[in-house]
This record gives sequence, structure tokens and C-alpha cells, in this order.
Amino acid sequence: MNTIIRSALICSLLLALVVPFSTQANTAEVTIYTAKTINTMSPKLATATAVAVKDGDILDVGTLESIQKTLGKTAYEVDNSFQDKVLMPGFIDPHQHVLSASLTSSLPNVAYYDTMLPDGTSLPGVKSKEAVFKRLEEYVETLGKPGEILIVYGYDPIALDGHLTRHDLDRVTTSVPLIVWDASTHNIYMNSTFIALKDLENLPDAPGVERDDSGKLTGTLLSNKIIHPILLPLLQTYFSPENRRALVETGIELYRQGGVTTIGEMAFGGLNPDMEEVLLPGVYNDPKTPIRAVAAVYEPKYVETKGGQAEAVSYALELQKQSTDKFMYSGVKFLADDAFLSLTMRATYLDGHEGIWIIEPDNMVQKLLPWWKAGFRIHIHSNGDESQDAVLNALEELQKQHPRDDHRFTFEHYGISTPAQTERLSKLGALASVNPWYVYFRGEINEEHLGTDVSHHSSRLKTLVDAGVLTTLHTDTPVAPPLPLTSAWVAVTRLGQSGKVLAPEERLSVDEAIRMITIDAAYVIGVENIVGSIEPGKRADFTILEEDPYKVDPLRLKDIEIWGTVFGGESFPLEK
Repeated sequence: MNTIIRSALICSLLLALVVPFSTQANTAEVTIYTAKTINTMSPKLATATAVAVKDGDILDVGTLESIQKTLGKTAYEVDNSFQDKVLMPGFIDPHQHVLSASLTSSLPNVAYYDTMLPDGTSLPGVKSKEAVFKRLEEYVETLGKPGEILIVYGYDPIALDGHLTRHDLDRVTTSVPLIVWDASTHNIYMNSTFIALKDLENLPDAPGVERDDSGKLTGTLLSNKIIHPILLPLLQTYFSPENRRALVETGIELYRQGGVTTIGEMAFGGLNPDMEEVLLPGVYNDPKTPIRAVAAVYEPKYVETKGGQAEAVSYALELQKQSTDKFMYSGVKFLADDAFLSLTMRATYLDGHEGIWIIEPDNMVQKLLPWWKAGFRIHIHSNGDESQDAVLNALEELQKQHPRDDHRFTFEHYGISTPAQTERLSKLGALASVNPWYVYFRGEINEEHLGTDVSHHSSRLKTLVDAGVLTTLHTDTPVAPPLPLTSAWVAVTRLGQSGKVLAPEERLSVDEAIRMITIDAAYVIGVENIVGSIEPGKRADFTILEEDPYKVDPLRLKDIEIWGTVFGGESFPLEK
């Protein structure tokens, strides 16, 4: 069987068959874990060699001797399983979408870069348009059925010199309705059979609806605003009652491969609020699930389904009362502009094309103000430098109309920016959650579109740190695989695909980068009091490493082997 087809079939099987999480329960009242090194990320005690855990919480940190002295006559057991390993606070990825991550890792795939799978292996990337067409033809032959829609994920229009059209996809098939979902998840490409099946030829004109000189659809639709009404109903079939839980567990298994113990669920309800409000808390609150999630509700979907803006705000406030220590409702998510990967964000392009607004600047304050007044932590997807200006203007106006302290207004992605914008962001007390993979994956590919200087200076992390902006790193899977250590490696090295250092002055120290995947990440999503560092009173969530990030050559950060995690005091090794 062809390797690509075999990989696709394996991905499909993961929808229904996910390896159960392996756990080892501790039975003693107090367990003392010893380690070669414990990097606590706490200002009180930087490193230790032992940590005491009781009822899933950290009781004490120090040396075995100091903890034994503290415990006195309290009964305990010593667990030396990690005596030759390094303990870190459980890694945090503060910008994830578990359903999208699991679905895109399970769909037939034509991504340019290798796609990480839940078992730790990868599906090879596709490096040319002709190779894309060949793989699409294989999927049509093995998976396609006349009249049944086939969705394939991952096409990269920037890496492969342009968007796909209906004519491209008609070359592949006219018998099977075919959609290709792009790597950014913001765009789709359709063949003529699908366009006819869904009667889309008369789709209303709007930014992102592409037509040829004759007025016919080109088959290219750009931006979430345009594609969601078409795509989301089709995706519901993948979330049938018998598949739903397995899909979520597939995404969680992806996170476990990277040593992640907490995520920010950064568009909760974006697919189907009613389904997600039952499904996600049900899986995360399961005692066997070794991940915590902090959910920011997706504003457009809640306004749409709850009857308006005021109703959505009230409903989201009620959801917060259902929070547990494993699934927390906190925050709201907006999108200002469109995607970085497909260069539909609002920026200045050398070819003169304009990006796409999701929220028009003149309407931004009106959209944000009710949530701001209600005390929500606002997370806003803002990629291009034009978008940074619009969002900064909106935040300034919010503060004028309704001043707030400790608002933790967060710029999500912050792809293209200027130092002046960062200074302004700092003065307004905002935070930044940055995708560093824009440098590694896109820094050189985007040179011809944005210019070398702008492209190389995407994800300006050192500028943010020097301006005093508390900053975190994320991967936004499937934009990048959920591997926080690799995110830290990118931030420290700023290597592009060629091995060249891009904008070296923006490199971080190892400590700055590690903070951004632990304690600073916890702060951005509002859970710094329970996770993010190893200190008494916090949850016993640890990532277990074979080597110390502070002692290896920084070029090897991404190569450190992850043994697994401890979550709430229980061990969860990775399957080897």
C-alpha cells in the first residue's frame, strides 16, 4: 500500500482508536519525588532536588533532607523514579484549539511541512504543486466517493507559489466534490463539483470571495468570515456522538507528546457551542485526562447562537460558574485580521494586495466594550502591523471609556509589528502571546512578499521583553506542532529553514524563553496561582526531561527527550 495512503488511513483510525493514557497512581498520603534537578521557575527557590506532593498539590520543595525535616513525623514515601531526570513545571501552550488540532491531524493531508501525529510520528510534507495534485489524486482514488464531499487539509499557498483554483481541483476530480482546507485553516479551495453541489456560484461579493474576469468563482475563498458558514456545517459530521471523545483524546495525545500539561482553549465554542460545552469539560474533567484547559469563548459564535451581544456576555459569565481546576472558563476571543500563513493578515505587501479585516477598525470598540466592562480577559488575534495599530487604538479607547487595572488584554500571535507599537502596547498594560514559529517556518518564505527586513523581524520577542511586556509563546496547532521546547529553541536561536539566523537581535536567553512556556504562559491565561512554577500550594504538574534546558547547548533545546509528565501527582509516561 502506498505510504501516504497508509498514513492517511492510520490517521483516520485515530478518530476511533486512541491509546489510553498510561497512569501510575500514588497511594501514600505524601510522596516525595527526587530528581537530578528541579527547575522551579519560582523566584523563591530557583532549583531543588526534591518535591513533596499531597492530594495532587505541592506540599514542599527543596532537598530530600529539608523536606523530611519539614514533614517531621508525617508519613511519606520517597519515589526515586526521576532521580536521574530533570523536573520542570508542566509546560503550558496558551493558544490551542483541541478540536481543530485533532481533526487536522486526522484528515487526509497535503501540508508543505511534516505533520506531527498523536503517536509521535510524522506524515511527510508535500514540496511541490504537482506533488500536491498527485497526493490528492491518491486520496480521491482510495477515499473518494461520487456525491460525497472529500475534505483534505493543509495546502500552503505561500510555500507553493499561489492559491489553488477550481480548475486545478477539476484536474484532480470532477466526480467527487472536493474541498482543500489550507494550512492556516482560514481559507478553502473548491472544485466545480462542490460549488455546484452547494449552489455557491451566486455567493455574495465580499473581501475574500475571489472571482475570475467572467464573474465566476475561482474556487478560492479567503478568511474565516467567508469560509465558516460553508465549512463548519460540513465538519459537524466528523463530530458524530461516537467519534467526539476519541477526537478530543487524539488532540490531548498530541499535547502530551510535547510535555504539555495546560493549554489555553482559545476559541471555545467556535465549531459548535452546545456540543463543546458538554464534550470538552467532560473529557478534561475525567480523572484519567492529564491536561488542564482554560477556555476563552469565541465571541462571534456566542453572539450568533445566544441572540446578541448582551445575551452572549451574560451567558459566558454564567459559564464561568461551572469552572473546575481542570477546565476553566476565563476570557473571550476575537479576531481582528486574518491569517499570517496565507498572508491575508492586514500588512503592507510588496505586490500591493490588501489583507482582510475580520473586525473593521471602526467597529472594534463597539465589539469589545461590553466584554471589557464585564471584566473579561480579552484575547484578540492580531497578526499584521496594520492590525496592531487598530487594536492599540481600540484598547486605548476602552481604557478611556472604562478604566481597568490588571486587564491582561492580550495580543494573540503579534506576527508583524514595529518597536513603536510595542512601546505603546507596554504603556497600555497589554500582554503578548506570540507564535515564534512564524520565524522558523515563514521568515525566509515571506521575503518576496513582505520584504526581507519585515519578514525576518516577525515575532519580535526581544523587543517585547525589553519593553517590559509580559510575553508567552504558543504554537496554535495546526499552525505549528504543540512542542513548547521547540518553541523555546526557535525563540533562542531564531533559525530559519536554511539554518540562517534571522534578526539575531531579537533572540532570547534560555531563561526568558523557558519562562514563556511556564510561569509567564500561566499568567497570560490567568492561572499563575495554580500552575506555571513548582512551589507549595500549586498543583503537582511537572514535565519530566532527560536533560536540563539550562545546561545543554541552546542549539539542542528542541532535541531534549521528554519522558512524560506528572499531573496532579500521578505519573503519565509517554509510550515509547
